[in-house]
Amino acid sequence: MTDFTDLDEAFFAAPALAWRDALRKRDFSASELFDALWGRVMERNPPLNALIAWDESFARRAAEESDRRLARRDGLPLDGLPLSIKDSFAVTGMPTTCGAEELADFFAEEDALAVARLRAAGAIIFAKSNVPRLTGDFQTHNVLFDATSNPWDLSRSPGGSSGGAAAAVAAGFCAFELGSDLGGSIRWPAHSCGVYGLKTSWSQVPMLGHIPPLPSIKLKNPPDMGVAGPMARSARDLELALSIIAGPINAAGPAFLQKPRRRAPKDWRIALWLEPGFAPVDPEVEQGVLRAADLFREAGARIEPEKPDFSLAEALEIYALLNFAIGFAGSPPKAREEAMAQAGDSEWSALRARAARMDAGAYADLTTRRAAIKRAFAAFFERWDAILCPPAPCLAIEHDFSPDPFARRLALRGGDLPYHDLLKWACLAALAHLPAAVAPMPPGPSGLPRGAQIICPYDEDRSAIALAQILEEAGPRFLAPPFPFGTGGETPA
Repeated sequence: MTDFTDLDEAFFAAPALAWRDALRKRDFSASELFDALWGRVMERNPPLNALIAWDESFARRAAEESDRRLARRDGLPLDGLPLSIKDSFAVTGMPTTCGAEELADFFAEEDALAVARLRAAGAIIFAKSNVPRLTGDFQTHNVLFDATSNPWDLSRSPGGSSGGAAAAVAAGFCAFELGSDLGGSIRWPAHSCGVYGLKTSWSQVPMLGHIPPLPSIKLKNPPDMGVAGPMARSARDLELALSIIAGPINAAGPAFLQKPRRRAPKDWRIALWLEPGFAPVDPEVEQGVLRAADLFREAGARIEPEKPDFSLAEALEIYALLNFAIGFAGSPPKAREEAMAQAGDSEWSALRARAARMDAGAYADLTTRRAAIKRAFAAFFERWDAILCPPAPCLAIEHDFSPDPFARRLALRGGDLPYHDLLKWACLAALAHLPAAVAPMPPGPSGLPRGAQIICPYDEDRSAIALAQILEEAGPRFLAPPFPFGTGGETPA
């Protein structure tokens, strides 16, 4: 682990494990770390707007408590590490708005369960990171806190819905972050900001205390496809965070995590999935994925073009209908009527209209088709250990808050795509409840971040992390954005 004697730029670009190591060696105190971090946030957050609420006085008291434990040599696993938390998770002492005006004054009576586990492990929960309204967009913008910008280019979005989280991690505002993912909400921002992200297996991490659903709605089971997961500057940090937050509601810890499927890099069997016909990607994105494939090969892994026995088009259709149906759950009848009235506007609005009028029979049919895809994945993973594929079709996009998301476009070199095509590569892991990690690759000619997505079998989250770690150790580690942030554009109002 790198030695740090000063809280400088190199330190704030370092992994959380390096921060923890320095604290345990008493290179500096938790209070000194928070002082330096707080100054950094106050100076550098305004152009990004990544963090939108904080509790400085609590954080300082928590840092003093960490220092007392560390001085006694009985520190907790995360003692002294300052964390920000995505504003879709309940955190006591700070508002939990999820970017919705109707929750502007909502203060939770208790932490979300994953947050409580982080706090119990000694983490200093000091801030909330920005989200789109009710986590419902691929960009991070809402009427309460405005837009979050990408630290690599202020004219661009950090992605969504964990966009504030990704920007905070990239900017060195926290040790790591807690995000959530239903349709790429960890993976797309990680790709856009050049950080590591893990969409966990469904139900691996409890979602109690997450919005949506609204606080007034109490669910016995976690929402279908929605998961919590970490975002960090190192694959090893993903492992650290997951070891704290994973496990059923009544227990937690690494005992509930399966070991990686393989040990040595040469033992891994990785399928490369690119589909330029149905799911084209920008050349820089494709080259990033191919660079990851080369790094795996150089490490000794077997990697060949291959994919499971189903079509990406069918997986996307099933996922989109289920996802839109989840969005309509609890919505007023007017929302469904409006969706059905817009059915002919685009392919994506037509899918939303189908979801709005879905009945029990249509839902049962989707469930049957989905089960077949899950079986196809299971059969595929008997022969292959993982799938390497793009996390998204494009690089970080320019801010676009036009009122109709179905009219927005994604810019690719040589053309553009519908806005909701961001779901095409995100849908696979979500639909089948699989874990998927995103690891950053070196930027291409544009200078913008890009990543590679690694999908693994259900409940093999540590396999996805292990593969991301192989890529990290092969060379393309986290690259911090330069400060002052951005290479063009102004912070949006």
